[in-house]
Amino acid sequence: MSTSPAQPAKRSLGVGRLLIAVYAILALGATARSFVQIAEHFDRAPVAYLLSGLSGVVYIVATIALVKRGQIWYRIAWITITFELVGVLVVGTLSLVDAELFPSDSVWSYFGRGYGFIPLVLPILGMLWLLRNKPQPVVPAVAGV
Repeated sequence: MSTSPAQPAKRSLGVGRLLIAVYAILALGATARSFVQIAEHFDRAPVAYLLSGLSGVVYIVATIALVKRGQIWYRIAWITITFELVGVLVVGTLSLVDAELFPSDSVWSYFGRGYGFIPLVLPILGMLWLLRNKPQPVVPAVAGV
């Protein structure tokens, strides 16, 4: 069963739509937060603010990859969501072990505490969703069959 170009990807329907919406909201929030932090207070905590900016970019790319169809976008979704999970775990752990590294919170500090721990839970849900919604490989039609 093929999907016509006018139809949305299966991943963007139902629960997938909710997942994409949460990613889009987090992308907007993280990007806006980092923009203000970098523009107004960069000298206070450059590492934390740059990490917030990086997380915003990751959330933007993940959102786009979850919406788009095809094997390439599926792989990009996996890469960005895996990077997100690793980032949350590393930054979360570092912020607990050595709080002086982050004089101001980033999106991923303390495992996303400032965002209700959504940055910690979201990549796990995203990975589960991707596992259940792997795109079907395109099989070329064979003439005369």
